[in-house]
Formats: sequence, structure tokens, C-alpha cells
Amino acid sequence: MKNNIAIYTVFLLSTGLIFSSCKKDYGDLNHATVESFTSNATSSELNNLVSGTESGLRNNLALYLDVVGIIGREMYHFSASEPRYVTDLLGANDATLSNSNFYITNTWASRYAVVKNCNILIEAASNSKLITSAQKNGYIGFARTIKAYQLLMCLNQTDSNGIRIDVSDPNNLGPIVGYDDALTAIASLLDSAKTDLSGADIAFTLAGFGNFGDAAGLTQVNRALAARVAVYRQHWDDALTDLSASFFSLTGNFNMGVFDVYGTGSGDQLNTFFIPQNQTGEIRLAHPSYAADIEANDDRIGKATLRTAVASLNGLSSDRDIWVYTSSTAPIPIIRNEELILIYAEAEIQKNDLADAVTALNTIRKAHNLPDYSGIVSQAALITEMLNERRYSLFCEGHRWVDMRRYNLLSQLPVDRAGDDVWTEFPLPVSEQQ
Repeated sequence: MKNNIAIYTVFLLSTGLIFSSCKKDYGDLNHATVESFTSNATSSELNNLVSGTESGLRNNLALYLDVVGIIGREMYHFSASEPRYVTDLLGANDATLSNSNFYITNTWASRYAVVKNCNILIEAASNSKLITSAQKNGYIGFARTIKAYQLLMCLNQTDSNGIRIDVSDPNNLGPIVGYDDALTAIASLLDSAKTDLSGADIAFTLAGFGNFGDAAGLTQVNRALAARVAVYRQHWDDALTDLSASFFSLTGNFNMGVFDVYGTGSGDQLNTFFIPQNQTGEIRLAHPSYAADIEANDDRIGKATLRTAVASLNGLSSDRDIWVYTSSTAPIPIIRNEELILIYAEAEIQKNDLADAVTALNTIRKAHNLPDYSGIVSQAALITEMLNERRYSLFCEGHRWVDMRRYNLLSQLPVDRAGDDVWTEFPLPVSEQQ
């Protein structure tokens, strides 16, 4: 990573653009282009860094959803030009996950490019004499929140192989840290960002944050992400505390939250996860188990629409297209209320507050045209129900593989061909090997 991180792009924008394409290279980060604005950045320069950071979240996001969705047996990606979607990622024919292939190197580099951008934003805001202290805290709180989110996505891929937390100095990178230590560091980063945002003045505009673009709203988003991290850490009380300071609402709109947004304007990006229905060649398909396992009348079947013809490739087949993101400008959630309701249910189950958990689960079920939960009310049974609701509510949002892994249930995921494997984690990219 030492060689790679030195050339990560700073996402600077032209005046008036919300997003850049993030394909522009403004030079080596070790040279004067960066130093010129990290020493005494103007508000315009800082705002460009914010916009570029938000834009960078979208780079290779579709690929990330692909790889975690394929291994988690949510989906298939059939591609005439890329067989590794149905070989390496599914473990076909003694295939293994390579540490030098696109499915880890591209996703990893994109997430760390955003981390680098956040580090530059933190340095630039800290050193600027042209903004107030409250404005500095706003930039830093945003940057630390996004940095934590990106590090968590990397950790979701590599799990016990760990991630590198400290990458602020390309010539003196911090060590690879293990899963538990990485989660602790991510939680600490979110807590620091929460402190920054307290009383901050937000002097920038965010495209995908809606009503959560001020200091109070960013704090709620920060605590929502902290609640996600808390359940990964099995810190159930912390999860509930974080939820109470987030935008969590049992009666609120499920899609209340923050999103990566897309557009057709000059320099903008399209949602490349979207593929029209009934395509041939390059297609994304729901795993057959999605429809096979769903309860009758569950409206979430609409996330996997019937094709006019079955699609098949390399011993795999499906008759349903993924229809979660239904246009090339459809937003992709960073975090939304439906997930928070399910985090609440999970924490209450783990604390053995089963009545409250059932209430939350029934909130999800009723909204999706299902009757109240009528199964056994025990911790084990409700964990199964909670994971099932997460499976359907958060379909193709990047959670299923992580959920089954953290409950040691990967062996329950379907294996479609003799000899296929369900991977536990990705290897560290070859650039990270120590």
C-alpha cells in the first residue's frame, strides 16, 4: 500500500459542480498541489474536498455490493467479459480468492482513496486560518465520520485479516490491525467525530444527506453508523444508546437516512449497479433462494422481479432480476431507518428484552404486508427471525454475508455446485502484504 497510497487522487472540483467524476488526477499527493491548500485553505477549497469525498464514496460501490452479495448468496453477476464473478467468488473448480484480483484491489483502493481525501480535509481544515473554529469542527467531524464508514467497508471484506487504520503518512504507514482492534478504532473515530460535531458550524452542502446536512443531522448519521459498529462489536447497550441519538424511529419512514446519489449531469456518475430487466449478457440476478424462501405476500419479492426467460451460466441459473435500484440514477443507501429498526431489534434480543424486539420485528413485517410474528418467543428463535428480516429488508445493500458471518452461520448459505465454497473473508490485497 505504500506505493499505492502516495498516488491516490485528491477529489477537487470545478466551481459549481456538486460531484466530479473522480477520474481526474490532480497530481502526487506529496507535491505542492496539496501542500498549497493544506497550509491555509479557503472555504471554497475545503468545500471542494467535501464534495469530492462524497463523490468518491460511489467509486466501485457497485463492485463492492457485487462481491459481498455474491459470496453471501444474495445474487449472481453474469458477465461475458468477467468469469471470476461465477468462479473465484463462488469457489468453483478449486478456485480461490486472489489477493491481486479486481474484486479486492479495486474496492480496497477506492475506499482508501476516500480515507486519504478525508485525511487531507482534516489537515486542511485544522491548518486553515480563514475559517472559524466551529467551521473547522464541522469539516473535521464530517471527515472523521466518513473515514470511519470507509474503513468499516474494508473490514467487512477482510474480516480477521484486518485493515490498516493509520494511513495519514504514505511513507510511514501504520500496521495492519486485527478485526477487534479495527472495530475499536473505528468506534473511537466515530466518537471523536461526534465530539467535533457538537456545536459545529456546517459551512458546506452535502448532496445525499437531505435533512441531515447540519450539525445536528450529521451527529444523528454519525450515531446511526456507530450503532452499526456497536452490534458488530456485540456492545448491545452501546447500540441502543447510539440509536437514541440517531434518526432511529419505530414509526418513521423506512427510507429516512443518507444515500449515495447519482445523476446524468456533466462530470456526474450513474449507478452502475442498475441493469434493466430481462437483459442478456451483463446481468445481475437474485439468487434462487431469495424467492424460494420468502413468505407468501411479502412485498419484498418486488426486489427480485420475474424474467421473461431464465438466465443460465456455468451451471448457475435464475429466473429473477435484481430490482432494488430501478434506474441509473437510483440512490444507494449509506444507512437508513429500516436498518436502524433492525439494529434495535437485534440489541433487544441480545439483551433478552424479547417483547420490545418482537414489537420492532412486527413493525418491519407489517410494513411489508406480513402478519405479526407468531413463532416461538425465545432468544434463539428471534435471532433467526431478525436475520431473516435483515435478509429481505436490506437485500443488496451489503449486509447478508456480514450478518451470517458474525453469527457463525455461513455454513447455512446455499452452495449451488459441487465443490463451491462460501468464503469467510478476502485476503489482504497484495500491496498490503507485510
